Amino acid sequence: MLRKFFLFFIFLINTSLFAQVHDFGNYPDSIRGEVWIELEPIYGGYVDEEYPLDVRTAAIRALHESSMLFSGMIYGWSFSYDIGERARQIDENFELKPVALIPFGDPGLNVTEVEIKDYKVRMWADYHLNESQQRRLLSWRTGNIRRAQAVGYWLPSTPLNILEPSGEGSLNKEQSLWIAVKKAALEDAARAAVRTMLQGSERNRPKEAYGFISLASFPHYFADAGGLAASASFRVQITEIVPFAAY
Repeated sequence: MLRKFFLFFIFLINTSLFAQVHDFGNYPDSIRGEVWIELEPIYGGYVDEEYPLDVRTAAIRALHESSMLFSGMIYGWSFSYDIGERARQIDENFELKPVALIPFGDPGLNVTEVEIKDYKVRMWADYHLNESQQRRLLSWRTGNIRRAQAVGYWLPSTPLNILEPSGEGSLNKEQSLWIAVKKAALEDAARAAVRTMLQGSERNRPKEAYGFISLASFPHYFADAGGLAASASFRVQITEIVPFAAY
């Protein structure tokens, strides 16, 4: 699958198939998103040994990032949030667990357009949903689901959860670091979204909150203060709020 994807990636670049107008809308049977891959990436002081990236490496990164983000849109994450309070010496702790993941090489993911400009690869991808995924995505758009927008940050002092290489198209050391940085910034944006939502709905600061959160669309990443920031729109379902009075 990787070879097929790579050859198509090269074909799109060589033929300059990049439309001037894009449809950002989502449909019952498909969703789409845009990924930017830096060919000269520097994240929080980390510099890739491979510099600049070759097209094959950029293609692998684009495919991994798209899989991660489509997973976040369709399945989302469960979250547990200990809000924290300095006066009680309680640390803030936010944890996300993916409900399910779209694997590398999933046949539902298709690259449609690619452009290289200003040392960046700009890629559009579509994901075609099966019936089960269509129902799951519909559940994120209906019922007791609220929208929230937030910006999250990753700084060099933030610990990273590095993925272990496994199987075709697995990430090498630099690629694993790169995806871990992007995930960390996105997870912090999810934390900020839930925190803002709780501040707007709860009169008194709760101790804990639990629920589910998904991406409404692909996030926008940008460099900030020596690290990486992610601006993202989420769909949030809070299933339980635990007040301090319960303790």
